[in-house]
Amino acid sequence: MTGPTDHVVVVGAGLGGLACALHLAAAGRQVTVVEREAVPGGRAGRLSVDGYEFDTGPTVLTMPELIAEPLAAVGEELSDWLELTPLDPAYRAHYPDGSTLDVRTDTVRMAAEISRLCGPREADGYLRFVDFAGGLWRLERDAFIDRNLDTPLDLVNLSLLKLLGMGGFRRLQPKINQFFRDHRTQRIFSFQAMYAGLAPHDALAIYAVIAYLDSVAGVFYPRGGMHAVPKALAGAAEKHGVRFRYETTVTGVETANGRATAVLTDDGERLPADVVVLNPDLPVAYRDLLPGSRRPRRLKYSPSCVVLHVGSTRHYSKIAHHNIHFGTAWKGTFDEVINQGLLMSDPSLLVTNPSHSDPAAAPAGRQTYYVLAPTPNLDVAPLDWRGGLGRRYADELVGVLEQRGYIGFRDGIEVERVITPDDWAAQGMAAGTPFASAHTFSQTGPFRPANLHPTLENVVFTGSGTQPGVGVPMVLISGKLAASRVTGVAKNHGGRVA
Repeated sequence: MTGPTDHVVVVGAGLGGLACALHLAAAGRQVTVVEREAVPGGRAGRLSVDGYEFDTGPTVLTMPELIAEPLAAVGEELSDWLELTPLDPAYRAHYPDGSTLDVRTDTVRMAAEISRLCGPREADGYLRFVDFAGGLWRLERDAFIDRNLDTPLDLVNLSLLKLLGMGGFRRLQPKINQFFRDHRTQRIFSFQAMYAGLAPHDALAIYAVIAYLDSVAGVFYPRGGMHAVPKALAGAAEKHGVRFRYETTVTGVETANGRATAVLTDDGERLPADVVVLNPDLPVAYRDLLPGSRRPRRLKYSPSCVVLHVGSTRHYSKIAHHNIHFGTAWKGTFDEVINQGLLMSDPSLLVTNPSHSDPAAAPAGRQTYYVLAPTPNLDVAPLDWRGGLGRRYADELVGVLEQRGYIGFRDGIEVERVITPDDWAAQGMAAGTPFASAHTFSQTGPFRPANLHPTLENVVFTGSGTQPGVGVPMVLISGKLAASRVTGVAKNHGGRVA
């Protein structure tokens, strides 16, 4: 980046914006974060209703070392800001035949669990998968994820040949099937492709790393919920001189002579800036804050979801903190949501029960539940969610839960909030999805929308819409990558500066 970079204005206090602010503060920049809400977090928000506490965004936390990294940049220790509890099991998978599989991050115990359910040959396949996926993650992180990629030529190195040799550019499901033969293990180690916006049959095998992070590296719960993560990052940033402007809505970026000069707010204020970092969903940032600039090409978006936040009198002893309930259908379910624009005829659901680990998430004797059902995004199917479909679908999902063992779930509901793709769109998410653009080959790595504006030399993007992509770990890395655009300081990979 050329020109002055002393004063940086970060628009949005999401995880990417906060990580970026910490790295910039560590590099001696004067940083102002402008956030429209009253609290930090962005998608990782918090909803409080009648004593029930709900995380409004991600609920699964992996790779806490990526939270520690921006804190360490300013000399802070993660343990001083967050209390993290490893979840055991990380997930409990519930299958249509009534069987269950506890996903444990201890490989010896997990192999024993798989052997119990599926036999010793399947357990051997699991151990081979752990070696494969762990090597894949280490290779991808150093060579491709944790660096800025400007052109496809940035991919050309020895690591690319290693990745090809590992089968990273094959399809995910066939690769998973090389290790697992039981449909139950095949599903639990490939469903994560939906996080990348694709069916396992269409995603590249490089996305096996998501299953590795979820199922092997460990899943954690922060005391106070996922919203405790942005609170911690914001607290540390403020301690180290970052200025926060909450309840302030940015309406545009002022530009002149190919540079951003200030951000403009809805109350008429002008905040001068040497550099502007934009944390809103990238396509929406272009549309709403940079209307006159060149936009990225039309993108293909990930599926969306309906989320039920439920405060309940009912407790279920056979569930874990995170639960995956698989329907009988598999490949057809992905096709319905991603290609046909239909609601799942045989839903697979994520049910998170935060009060299982943190009783403070609910009033005494009560429970909180977070139920997530993948749905088409608004580009694929602009369904009439506000016309009663949201309520009807929520009722249908409650019925599905009762059929799958949550006896009396409907009668136990004291508090309920239903979030639909229309609500995600209203919060500023393109195509009404919180999962950003899909990780197709043409939207991955250097082909994903860049974090450096093509014509405004001092405008940078962070968040899931840019490199490296979707998910809490990737968004935290995106904050560091955005900061390195400003400071010119980046990790050295094999003699090349990212």
